[in-house]
Amino acid sequence: MNLVTGATGHIGNVLVRELVARGKTVRAMVMPGEDRASLEGLPVEIVEADILDRQALDRVMQGVSVVYHLAGVISILPGKDDIVRKINILGTQNVLQAARAAGVRRLLYTSSIHALSRTDHRGYIDENVPFDPNNPLGEYDRSKAEASLEVMRAVRDGLEAVVVCPTGVVGPYDYRGSEMGLLFVDWMEDKPNVLIDGAFDFVDVRDVAAGMILAAEKGVPGDLYILSGEQISLVTMMKIVKALLRLPVRLVKIPLPLARLFAHLALWYYKITRTKPRFTPYSVETVADSTPVSREKARLQLGYNPRSLAVTIADTVEWWKNHRALASVKLRGR
Repeated sequence: MNLVTGATGHIGNVLVRELVARGKTVRAMVMPGEDRASLEGLPVEIVEADILDRQALDRVMQGVSVVYHLAGVISILPGKDDIVRKINILGTQNVLQAARAAGVRRLLYTSSIHALSRTDHRGYIDENVPFDPNNPLGEYDRSKAEASLEVMRAVRDGLEAVVVCPTGVVGPYDYRGSEMGLLFVDWMEDKPNVLIDGAFDFVDVRDVAAGMILAAEKGVPGDLYILSGEQISLVTMMKIVKALLRLPVRLVKIPLPLARLFAHLALWYYKITRTKPRFTPYSVETVADSTPVSREKARLQLGYNPRSLAVTIADTVEWWKNHRALASVKLRGR
């Protein structure tokens, strides 16, 4: 039995699909009352549990041999955030303890490329870059770093666990409407677009799911594997989307220095209007850092081989064509 926490999320539901396609038995853990649309029609056992409820986790872990722990909270805001810390760190501690108590054979933890130091590298990012629990950019980075270190401590205590760090995830089955997914929807409109002049390493969500399974099956306990894709600018990605739809490119590029200034001012706007932030200092610094990311370790040890990002972009556009109503609901809810 394979348990997937955070099963309704973008990576989570795609991982469930990939496991099912490989003939695996899956138990999908969802929060009580959570929308299950992304799992609809899949032959899986769905169980409700909160990762902050240790007793509930003990029940969910019964009969499980492999745990894929994805449940967490993403935030692009600066400053402290008790909810992010509680779910990402305490929740992970609970999952680790419950897994050990249940005799789980192996655990795969999905961390993030942002859990790694943004400064302690030598011109490229690989698995030698340390986790940084003191990262000044945001609570999300710090919490994922601390949770990753908790997993490493659990390995020293006898749990067979492996950590993966995906880069920027894009692709189909984006039922919750991720920030990048809704940006795709925006690009699919015949209108002018405003973009930051920056780039990042993006990877197909389906390749991340496949890489996670490879890591669970072949990864060395206590090791970290980076699941990256291709370095690409937002402008180039947007132009590919426009070309696929035969739409004109009407673009306003914001230079990074100006974007940094606007991002700090935007924080006040979000506070006053009480709207969900999209443009923050964190998001600007993310696309400002175009440091190359190496996937050589995952390629050599796991056989990880992501598809061309051009294919990913085309498939993502096609998926959103058929789910525009979903995007409209997400955008109205901002």
